[in-house]
Amino acid sequence: MEKMKFALRGSCVALPTPFRFGRVDFAALEKLCHRQIDCGTAALVPCGTTGEAPLLTSAEHRAVVAATVAAAAGRVPVIAGAGSNNTQTSVELARSAEAAGAQALLCVTPYYLKPTQAGLIAHFQAIHDAVGIPLILYDVPSRTACALADVTVRRLAELPRIVGLKDATGDVARVGRLRRRLGDRFALLSGDDASQAAFRLAGGDGCISVTANVTPALCWALHKACDQRQPKAIAGLERILAPLHAALFLEANPIPVKRALHRLGLMVDGLRLPLTPLSPLADAHLSAVLKAIAPLEEEEALRVVSARPAARPRAA
Repeated sequence: MEKMKFALRGSCVALPTPFRFGRVDFAALEKLCHRQIDCGTAALVPCGTTGEAPLLTSAEHRAVVAATVAAAAGRVPVIAGAGSNNTQTSVELARSAEAAGAQALLCVTPYYLKPTQAGLIAHFQAIHDAVGIPLILYDVPSRTACALADVTVRRLAELPRIVGLKDATGDVARVGRLRRRLGDRFALLSGDDASQAAFRLAGGDGCISVTANVTPALCWALHKACDQRQPKAIAGLERILAPLHAALFLEANPIPVKRALHRLGLMVDGLRLPLTPLSPLADAHLSAVLKAIAPLEEEEALRVVSARPAARPRAA
């Protein structure tokens, strides 16, 4: 079968799931989506790790994906998380996300169980065979204790609807290894905010970012500078963003990013157990970082909006 095409480049965002009084706050989610698109974000990624996907019911998962699709209104693709360590659950989430209108799926390696590479191939092939939309692999061994070997990525890339990899290993040298073997039609996306510029310059296509939730315009500018190979601009933006990257991982994601978005007035920082609120010391540090970067983000956002062509209208 012919390889499915799914072009993706630039700064994408791993969306949190806003909660208010324990329930999904769909109004806040819609506003987050509009802000991201207005500031140049290339794709919306709901129901991943940042979206507290393991803590959502199946009905909530589908509703969050559908709400994100509605907010995007075709302006950017929606890549829905559909990961579990239970293959059948992943298949069900993938089918549900496809039915809700997602343009692609993001599927993490099966955490905790530590399957063999042969098991990983069988797991992802089962998801692939169950749906008709593209699938992006997600390798984040620091969270899953289950890593995708390069040879496994290459084997899975032979399947027509497996079109990319989100790589959160921080191994920038891996970009060149995979690019040489997989060519330009396989999307290589960073999952590590701190090394995303190096990842791009090594041949990567973009980043599925936590930081972009807080500074979508600055992240857009960073990827534009990478596209244009502007080393001074890249270095300057990296200096600005580095403290925020660090602050957003002072505690387990998405605890700090939800607190940051709450401080920016964009959502309530509700979490579900076993996640708990950001500690006072980390909160004070995050507040100082936000105070320094917020004016720069606002300034960049004005430039992005004025520079971009008129977007398609939002959904009513």
